[in-house]
Amino acid sequence: MKAITLLGSTGSIGTQTLDIVAQYPDQFRIVGLAAGRNVTMLAQQIRQFRPEIVAICEEEKLAELKSAIADLDPQPILVAGSAGVIEVARYGDAQSVVTGIVGCAGLLPTIAAIEAGKDIALANKETLIAGGPVVLPLVEKYGVKLLPADSEHSAIFQCLQGVPKGGLRRILLTASGGAFRDWPVEKLAEVTVQDALKHPNWSMGRKITVDSATLMNKGLEVIEAHFLFGMDYDHIDIVIHPQSIIHSLIELQDTSVLAQLGWPDMRLPLLYAMSWPERIYTDWQQLDLVKAGNLTFREPDHKKYPCMQLAYAAGRAGGSMPAVLNAANEQAVALFLDEKIGYLDIARVIEKTCDRHQIDNCPNPSLDDIIAADKWARQEVLAAVETGNVTSNTGNRIVSVG
Repeated sequence: MKAITLLGSTGSIGTQTLDIVAQYPDQFRIVGLAAGRNVTMLAQQIRQFRPEIVAICEEEKLAELKSAIADLDPQPILVAGSAGVIEVARYGDAQSVVTGIVGCAGLLPTIAAIEAGKDIALANKETLIAGGPVVLPLVEKYGVKLLPADSEHSAIFQCLQGVPKGGLRRILLTASGGAFRDWPVEKLAEVTVQDALKHPNWSMGRKITVDSATLMNKGLEVIEAHFLFGMDYDHIDIVIHPQSIIHSLIELQDTSVLAQLGWPDMRLPLLYAMSWPERIYTDWQQLDLVKAGNLTFREPDHKKYPCMQLAYAAGRAGGSMPAVLNAANEQAVALFLDEKIGYLDIARVIEKTCDRHQIDNCPNPSLDDIIAADKWARQEVLAAVETGNVTSNTGNRIVSVG
C-alpha cells in the first residue's frame, strides 16, 4: 500500500485523486491533505480518509475546520497558512505527494516535499514552468522521481517507456482548442466569462479552463515538456485535436510515432503517476475506437491563440522569463474572471509584462529570484490594468503575434 499526501484536495485534481484512493483502498492510503478554503468539503474528506495531518491555506478558516471535525477521534494535526501547507508536504512517511494546487502557490510545497525525499506526482505545471531551473537540480540531488500527472505529459511519459536514450526526436502536444476553437477570430472581442468557461471536452477548474480557451495552457505545457523531457523548443509542436482522444504523441529518430489514447478522464494520468511503474486494473470505460469515430487534427491559429506564441518566446528566453509569463497569466486570468479586463486583454497584458522584463531577465535564477520575478509580474499586471494601459508594445515585442 502506497502512502500518499495530497495538496489541493478540494480542487478538481484533488477530488479525482481521492476518487482513486477510495476505489483502491488496498493500493493507497492518505497521510496528509491540504486545501484552500472549502471547509465543508475538507471536513468530509478528513472523515472519509482519516489523514494524520491537514492544512487549510486560509488561516481564518482554521477555527471553523476544528469545529467541523471536533467529534473525530483521533484528531488529525491541524495547521494553516502557506507554512502549514509546506508542513503537510514534507510530513511523515508519505512516499508520494500529489501536487494539485493551482498556480505558482504549489512551488514551495513541492520543493519542501522533494527535500523531504518524497516522489512527486506533478499535476501543478507551474512548478516547472516558473521553478524548473531550481526544481530539477533538487530532484537530482535528493534522488526522487518527478512523475507527470496531467494528461499530455503523462501520455508522453507513457510513450517513452522502453525508448532508448537519444531515441526521442519530437514531441507533439495535442490541444482540444478550448471553448473558442470554432469561433471566428473577429468574434473574440465579444467573449464573456461564461463563454470562456464552457470547455467542450473536459471538466476542470475555472483558471485552467480559461487557459485552455486562450491556449496558454498548451504554451505552458510546452515549457513544462522542455524541462521534463529535455527537448529544445524547436522539437516540441502543438496540434489541435478536437476529440481529445489522443492525449499526446512522440516521434522517434526513425520517424515512428507513438501515441497514448483514452477517453478524456483525468483519473488515468493521475492513477499512472500514483502507481508507476505498476499498471492497476480498473473497471473504467474502455476506449471504443468505433464509438470514438473520426480523429481529426489541425494547426493552431496564431491570431486566435497569441498566448501560445508568447509562451514559446518566454521559454526560449529562459531564465526568469517563464516565471514572469506564468505569474502575469495567473493575474490576468484572475482579473478576467472578476470581469475587470476583457478576454483579449489577457494576452495583451501578458505580452506587455514580458516586454518590460526583458532587460531584467535573470539567466540563472535562484529560488529568491523566481519568487521576486513572480511578485513583480503580478504587480506589473495590476498596475497596467489600474492605469488602463493594457495595449501591447508595438516596437519591442518578445514575439510577433500579428
